[in-house]
Amino acid sequence: MSRQVALWAVIGTLVVGAVQLDAHHSFAMFDTQNRVTLTGTVSKFQWTNPHAYIEIDVPAEGGAPAKHWTVELGSPSILMQGGWKFSDVKPNQTITVVLNPLRNGDPAGLLVRITLADGRVLTNGPGPTGGN
Repeated sequence: MSRQVALWAVIGTLVVGAVQLDAHHSFAMFDTQNRVTLTGTVSKFQWTNPHAYIEIDVPAEGGAPAKHWTVELGSPSILMQGGWKFSDVKPNQTITVVLNPLRNGDPAGLLVRITLADGRVLTNGPGPTGGN
């Protein structure tokens, strides 16, 4: 009987481990060889796990409507290690972000660095390059 219990315990551990590994996505969707610089107005800031997000509206040239971009950041715990506070980004602030764009061309990307409204520059985590 104890062999069956041990076997089911191992199987259960493997299943739970596989689910947890699948829960975190790859960063392969981002083109880490290219960078895009955008200046826009914050429409939303989500300080959430497993990743924080900034939504910005970037003015288009020639009077066209602004383009909405989604910027993915690291987790709040990693961001705090890099000097971030949840109150650093607020709606209606003008910010500049440098990001690695999505490979598929959609208006989104992974943050490399941000220049906040007060002039401070932060990266996507601890260290000078934010891990990118």
